[in-house]
Amino acid sequence: MSPGENGPSTPEDDDPFGYLYADGQARGAQPPSGGYGYPGSVNRVRAVGERTYGGQQAQYGQTVQQQGAAYGQPNAAYQAPETFPGGAQTTQQPMPGGGGGGGRSRGPNTKGLLIGAVAVVAAVVIGIGWAMMNGDSDDKKADNKASGAPAQSQKASPTPSSSSSAASGELPKADAKTLTLGGGAGTASDVKGAKADGGTYVTNFNQVGSSLTWDLSDIPKAGKYTLHVTYGVPGKDANATLTVNGTPQTRPFNLANFAHAPAGDYEKGWTNTFGNIILNKGPNTIKLSCEQSNQCDANFDQFWLEPGWKKS
Repeated sequence: MSPGENGPSTPEDDDPFGYLYADGQARGAQPPSGGYGYPGSVNRVRAVGERTYGGQQAQYGQTVQQQGAAYGQPNAAYQAPETFPGGAQTTQQPMPGGGGGGGRSRGPNTKGLLIGAVAVVAAVVIGIGWAMMNGDSDDKKADNKASGAPAQSQKASPTPSSSSSAASGELPKADAKTLTLGGGAGTASDVKGAKADGGTYVTNFNQVGSSLTWDLSDIPKAGKYTLHVTYGVPGKDANATLTVNGTPQTRPFNLANFAHAPAGDYEKGWTNTFGNIILNKGPNTIKLSCEQSNQCDANFDQFWLEPGWKKS
């Protein structure tokens, strides 16, 4: 035994990696011929691409057929329960969604989805078209109604006429020539501004007992009416007694100088006033008179009626 050596090496002292070093190679160390690592190792070194399948060895790139049945084929070593005596009969359940093609599952029904999508789009288009048609129809109806309705015009003040009866549903109107005069009352046309036919008006009313009467024959219905009177005063206030169907009003009929005419000027004193009265259906009588309690210096031009009562 030479110095530095402990005697012949034993497997326990043998360095499994000695063949990798220079001193190990000098001692004749060899790579293990068995598995990787210590002798007797279960691992075995295989060439690249070499693998064992089912006890058979195949080279890399070669097709290896395993022992047993191929996928989808019955195994020869397997015996079904129904082959044994008294074994239960079994039935093969079809795979969900299966049909032809050996049980292969089918993909999504794209044809059905396409049909559904087309149906939805068609429904939306039909709905929009129906809404547009109805809108046009409503607009046309509204236009027809608008064109068929009479145009509303501004109501003008009634223009009195010489008739004491209503014509075609109109309320009666009157001027000085159609009135029945009493006492010292008469007609004249020398003061300019009267609107009655020919500029004629009732004058000489400033005497107790003077009167003018308007006889009405065809009031359409009983109820409230407004009596309008056009008159003129010489720059001062006046009044008279109003009697309807034989009943005098408790308040004097106001004939104030609303035109603010100067004293003594009848021509600039033309103005109008009104009084709320109740009439019967059919004939009625309206009378203005100068009584002891009245100031009656006034000229009278026109009379007309309006339905309902007017607020002052």
